[in-house]
Amino acid sequence: MKLGKVEFCHLLQILALFLCLSGMNQAELSRSRSKPYFQSGRTRTKRSWVWNQFFVLEEYMGTDPLYVGKLHSDVDKGDGSIKYILSGEGASSIFIIDENTGDIHATKRLDREEQAYYTLRAQALDRLTNKPVEPESEFVIKIQDINDNEPKFLDGPYTAGVPEMSPVGTSVVQVTATDADDPTYGNSARVVYSILQGQPYFSVEPKTGVIKTALPNMDREAKDQYLLVIQAKDMVGQNGGLSGTTSVTVTLTDVNDNPPRFPRRSYQYNVPESLPVASVVARIKAADADVGPNAEMEYKIVDGDGLGVFKISVDKDTQEGIITIQKELDFEAKTSYTLRIEAANMHVDPRFLSLGPFSDMTTVKIIVEDVDEPPVFTSRLYSMVVSEAAKVGTIIGTVAAHDPDASNSPVRYSIDRNTDLERYFNIDANSGVITTAKSLDRETNAVHNITVLAMESQNPAQIGRGYVAITILDINDNAPEFAMEYETTVCENAQPGQVIQKISAIDKDDPPNGHQFYFSLTAEAANNHNFTLQDNKDNTATVLTRRNGFRRQEQSVFYLPIFIVDSGSPSLSSTNTLTIRVCDCDADGIAQTCNAEAYILPAGLSTGALIAILACVLTLLVLVLLIVTMRRRKKEPLIFDEERDIRENIVRYDDEGGGEEDTEAFDMAALRNLNIIRDTKTRRDVTPEIQFLSRPTFKSIPDNVIFREFIWERLKEADVDPCAPPYDSLQTYAFEGNGSVAESLSSLDSISSNSDQNYDYLSDWGPRFKRLADMYGTGPDCLYS
Repeated sequence: MKLGKVEFCHLLQILALFLCLSGMNQAELSRSRSKPYFQSGRTRTKRSWVWNQFFVLEEYMGTDPLYVGKLHSDVDKGDGSIKYILSGEGASSIFIIDENTGDIHATKRLDREEQAYYTLRAQALDRLTNKPVEPESEFVIKIQDINDNEPKFLDGPYTAGVPEMSPVGTSVVQVTATDADDPTYGNSARVVYSILQGQPYFSVEPKTGVIKTALPNMDREAKDQYLLVIQAKDMVGQNGGLSGTTSVTVTLTDVNDNPPRFPRRSYQYNVPESLPVASVVARIKAADADVGPNAEMEYKIVDGDGLGVFKISVDKDTQEGIITIQKELDFEAKTSYTLRIEAANMHVDPRFLSLGPFSDMTTVKIIVEDVDEPPVFTSRLYSMVVSEAAKVGTIIGTVAAHDPDASNSPVRYSIDRNTDLERYFNIDANSGVITTAKSLDRETNAVHNITVLAMESQNPAQIGRGYVAITILDINDNAPEFAMEYETTVCENAQPGQVIQKISAIDKDDPPNGHQFYFSLTAEAANNHNFTLQDNKDNTATVLTRRNGFRRQEQSVFYLPIFIVDSGSPSLSSTNTLTIRVCDCDADGIAQTCNAEAYILPAGLSTGALIAILACVLTLLVLVLLIVTMRRRKKEPLIFDEERDIRENIVRYDDEGGGEEDTEAFDMAALRNLNIIRDTKTRRDVTPEIQFLSRPTFKSIPDNVIFREFIWERLKEADVDPCAPPYDSLQTYAFEGNGSVAESLSSLDSISSNSDQNYDYLSDWGPRFKRLADMYGTGPDCLYS
């Protein structure tokens, strides 16, 4: 008859209760030796109580306290004189004892996985005296296990890897499940493993949990990952046992079991001939199902007519073969190339050599396309020579270029003027003949490097460049001259035949055999009595004295003309003058002074006298400067006369402007009342920028002389004041302007020019024009009638 889980637990409780009762009976009947116990007034034999270990079934689900066992002492006669007490772990809280009967009960549900046993102490006391009748004894209550915990995979879920194509039985990973139940009691913690998902590819060992491969030749390229479900079941896998599961992800790792294979047996690419060297022509790739290092390949050109023209390398990231150009392509020379290319794995696994060679071959055909190329010169550098004496239009040489294309278009030539800024040369546009366009000078530029442009007639955008180096040949066109500016001196005490200077010459020309110079004195200087010249025959000459007794006061400077001839054909000569100064020298012949001015002064005038004269002159100059400065610094009393302090400006205008309406350029306040005149007062020493007007005093004078006296007064004040700057100016008006009712009042067209114009109407215009009527009127009182 099969028992359920609940019935099985009840059966275990009954068995445990039976064992506990049998243990109590043994405790009542047994005797053990212990210390004698003495009661007052009499002596009794030592006695003790002994009981077996108590067992309590865990996870009790009943409503009444669970009976654990019974304590009993042989001293207890059953008359109620003995009482039992309990102490230790869980006493009173978990375990209680009936003090009369000694029955022990568990009041709470117990879990062996939390605490497997409890240690308690029991004591029997006399109820009246409350004294122990038995010594205190310790005992253990052990919690009896039941299968209440399922196995658990504490390290799950698992991930593992195994190489593809592994043989059957290859270990993948080990899984472990733990059961919290008591492994020493029954089969509650005895676990067995089984695979629920992942068959037939993998299996698991029931006792160890080791997962192994179960099928041969598992291919990563077909399927690279598997999900397994592993079960662990206690009770040795029997019915009624508890179980737990975990997942295991198994990944097949790659091995080199796939050789590379080109998708196509041949490839074709078109490449323009103008593609520069090192350019990429094509990319090809052999397919390999493997990954990582197992898919790494190397490419090489094993055959074909383009071995030296192309090369192939591998792209480490994409494992592609990159074909590049090593030499320039020329459609006119070769129109196509054929390459045999091999791709091979770099890392081969010997176990899979039977699958075939781990390399493959393909053919690559490269077609060269024609492009319109610029003209090409027959030489990259032309070297030409021309004499610097060549006339304009002299032919120097010829350059030639041709169109490399099949059309062979005609070519036109020109000179890149950036390389011939001075335009020394010309080139014939059709023939390429280079001629001189200007006179050449080797000493200015010995070599001309020019660039010649060749342009296709049909396509001017196609331009080729050639380079020409023109060397200028030297002619003897420069006369020799002194190598430097010589400073030659002769001592007053020089002796005849004494060397005073060694000279050399230079020549800007560059003869093939080097320079050879000849030195001599000119014909007019050959017979002089002072100096002579000696040619040293080594392109140098020596100047010597012919006499002694040179004196600076007689002649301080000598000029010696020297004739120099070069060895050119024809030879050139020049006359160079050597300046020789007479100097006062010390005993070693070193010049001290070469000035002759001291000897020009009158005799008897010493250096001290000269210094005294200079001192007097300087003193006089200082005194004059002080006097001038003092006069300029002399201050006069300031008079704050607002109307007197007017700075007159004499300004010349070619056009008066807007007549009476134009009064911005000049302050007319000083001239509006000509019946008054200011008293003469001293001008204040102030700058025109800061003006203070002083109150004037007036007195009446005749009208016809006011204006003239006013002007003269200002002129006299400016003339007598040494500190006043010339700020006075005179305004002249040549034209009244369009804004005046009287139109032009210029005297140039009136009285001074014998004009018959009548200005009598000015008297009718009122007081404002009275002055003008007096000046231009024809009445008997007119000033200038």
